[in-house]
Amino acid sequence: MSQTDQLEGTPLIQPSSTDHPLHERIVEACRTVYDPEIPVNIYDLGLVYTIEINEANEVGITMTLTAPGCPVAGEMPGWLAEAVEPVEGVSQVDVQITWDPPWGMDMMSDEARLELGFM
Repeated sequence: MSQTDQLEGTPLIQPSSTDHPLHERIVEACRTVYDPEIPVNIYDLGLVYTIEINEANEVGITMTLTAPGCPVAGEMPGWLAEAVEPVEGVSQVDVQITWDPPWGMDMMSDEARLELGFM
């Protein structure tokens, strides 16, 4: 489904639970995971699309990869789950990969662009 197929006002990426007290600590845990081919953490690369946290402190993370043929595609969700599970208060972590919308360099944070020489 392309952006033009979306209903007007419907986000391409589901919003995160940014108001949850665990959100910032989970983001920091996400920042400890790196794509082995790129010297920037996966959060600042824009690979983490959504962090959902429910009332039971179960965390659902939707992420993508830079490309479907990424050599660590099978391992990256496990790395992310292993980074987030030890965060105090987190009861469970489920990481899902999505390809919609596809990742693009415009999803990187300014810090990531600077680190990679794109700014």
